[in-house]
Amino acid sequence: MQLVFATANQNKANEIQCLIPSGKKILSLNDINCSEEIPETMPTIEENASQKAFYVYKKYGLNCFADDTGLEIESLNNKPGVLSARYAGETKDSNANMDKVLEELKSAKNRKARFKTIISLVLEGKEIQFEGIVNGTILTQKKGTNGFGYDPIFMPDGYNKSFAEMNLNEKNKISHRAIAIKKLVEFLAKGQF
Repeated sequence: MQLVFATANQNKANEIQCLIPSGKKILSLNDINCSEEIPETMPTIEENASQKAFYVYKKYGLNCFADDTGLEIESLNNKPGVLSARYAGETKDSNANMDKVLEELKSAKNRKARFKTIISLVLEGKEIQFEGIVNGTILTQKKGTNGFGYDPIFMPDGYNKSFAEMNLNEKNKISHRAIAIKKLVEFLAKGQF
């Protein structure tokens, strides 16, 4: 059985390929010649992940999984949430997004936040979702140059540095995406795939 990861990012696909049982092949969108923009128009992270996975399943007839991630900041009523990538506009500019968050939290005492990743797996038309959450704090300024998105302003609980100050191995041991992927891999290892 073939399984598609709804991403055009080959590095992301390769990363997951290394985690699944040997002999099982994960395909990327490039592998199935899908170059169109997959819709992400739903109001929640869960529904966006589901929308992406079902889009590939219905259009290409292939089992698929897709992920969606959002940063939820307690004092901003869990914003930016599902709008995380476009928080400062449609250009998906990470620096502008971080600047907007830092400005909105300028006088906030409560800086608690969490990253949430949802992976939606669609096998033979049936869906199961896996969640990964990491709690932390929004820093008062950007720190570090690794990672992407909001990593320079997010410090996970129990650490004294931002995600962007961690190397990839360090981050992958505790990140929201890593937690969700581990649950997916454990499910696939049980012979469901």
